Amino acid sequence: MARLDSEPRVWTVGALCLAIADTLNARFNPVAVKGEISGFSRAASGHCYFNLKDESGQIRCAMFKRAASAVGFMPRDGEMVEVRGKLGVYEARGDLQLVVESMQRAGQGDLFAQFLKLKATLEAEGLFNQDRKKRLPTQPRAIGLITSLGAAALHDVVTALQRRVPHIPVILAPASVQGANAPLELLQSLKNLVGWQSDKNSNNNLAIDVILMVRGGGSMDDLWAFNDENLVRAIASCPIPVISGVGHETDFTLVDFVADLRAPTPTAAAEMVAVERSQQILELETLFQAMNDAVMNNIDKMNQRLDWVSGRLGRPSGRISEQSAKLQRMGQALKFALRTQVNQQKQGLDAKSLTLPRALQSNLQSQQRGLIHLQTRLGLLDPHLVLERGYAWLTDESGQALTHTKDFKPAQDVSATLADGQVRLRVK
Repeated sequence: MARLDSEPRVWTVGALCLAIADTLNARFNPVAVKGEISGFSRAASGHCYFNLKDESGQIRCAMFKRAASAVGFMPRDGEMVEVRGKLGVYEARGDLQLVVESMQRAGQGDLFAQFLKLKATLEAEGLFNQDRKKRLPTQPRAIGLITSLGAAALHDVVTALQRRVPHIPVILAPASVQGANAPLELLQSLKNLVGWQSDKNSNNNLAIDVILMVRGGGSMDDLWAFNDENLVRAIASCPIPVISGVGHETDFTLVDFVADLRAPTPTAAAEMVAVERSQQILELETLFQAMNDAVMNNIDKMNQRLDWVSGRLGRPSGRISEQSAKLQRMGQALKFALRTQVNQQKQGLDAKSLTLPRALQSNLQSQQRGLIHLQTRLGLLDPHLVLERGYAWLTDESGQALTHTKDFKPAQDVSATLADGQVRLRVK
C-alpha cells in the first residue's frame, strides 16, 4: 500500500496548464521551427491560425495581426516556411500552441542576404538613381514584350494592349522567367529587341520605343532570375525605356529598381504604356480645334490689316477684294486639309479595332454560360430539397441546431422545421 506522503499533488486544471506553459517557456523559448503550412486561415480580426507539420508530427500555430502584417508574402497551404515564436499552452482547450512572431519562406534567409548585398553594390554605383531613368514615349510606334510563352502574364498583357491600343504592333521576345537558364534568356531577349530596328537582315520598318519585361508572382526563389547582376546592368544601359511588371505589388526585384518605371502587375505595365484609343481621338480633335482657331485668328488679323492698308491707299477696291477672296480660299483649303487628316487618323484607328466587339461578345456569352451553370449547382444545394424527402431540422429555443442525442434534455422545448413550416415539440 502506498504511503500518503507519496500521493501526487492534486492540481487545478488552470494551474496545471500554467505550470506546463512556464516549463515550456523556460526550456524552449524563443524557438525556431521549420515545417509545412496546413489549414491556414485568416480571421476577420487579422489574426492567422494554421498547423505546422512534417512527416512525423504537427503543432498548432497562432500568428496575431501585428506579426501577420509584417510577413512579406501571402502564406498558403503546402508552403515550407521557417517561423520564430514562443511555445505555450492555450488554456481554453489545453492545447500546445506556438505563437508565431515572424515567418519567412524556407531558405529565403540566404537568398535575401544575397539580394541585399547586390542591391547595396548596384545602388552605390548609381544604377537606381532617378535622374538616369528615361522618359516613356506618349505614342510608341511599337512595343517590345519579354516574357515566357507559357506565362499567364503574356495573355494579360496582350489582352490589355489589344483592348486599349489595337493599332500599335507588339514585338514578342520570348524567354524563360524562372530557372537556371532564365537570366541568360532574359538578357538575350533584351539584346534582340534593342537590335531589332538595326538588323540589316530584317525588312522591318518598326521602331520599338518601349520594352515591357513581365511575369506573374511567386516566391523569392521563383523571381530570382530578375535579380541577376548582368541583366540589371544591361537594363541600366539599354537605350530603350524599360518597364518592369514582375510579380505582385508586394514583390520586389533588382529589375524593379533599375527599370525606368516599375508597374505593380503585368497588366498595369501594359496600361502604363497604352493610352486608350478614345483618349487619342479626343486629343486629335482638341489639336484640330486649336489649329483651326489659330488659322481663323490669323485670317481675321490679315483681313484687319487689309482694311487698314486699303484705307491708306484710297479705294483700290478691286485689288483688295481679290486679295481678300484669295485669303478666304486659302483659309478654307487649310481647314479642309486639317479635317481630312484628322478623319484619316480616326479611320485608321477604327479599322484596327473592328475585332474588339466580337471578342467582347464572345467573352460575355462565355460568362453567361458560366453563370447559368453556377445557378444550377446552387439550386441543387437548396436545403428545402432535403426537407421534402421527409427530413426535419431541429433547433433549441435559442435557434441552435440539435444534431446529436446528447444535445437533448428531458422536458426541453424543440422546434422542428419541415418542408411546409415549423412544429413545436417537447422531449419526454
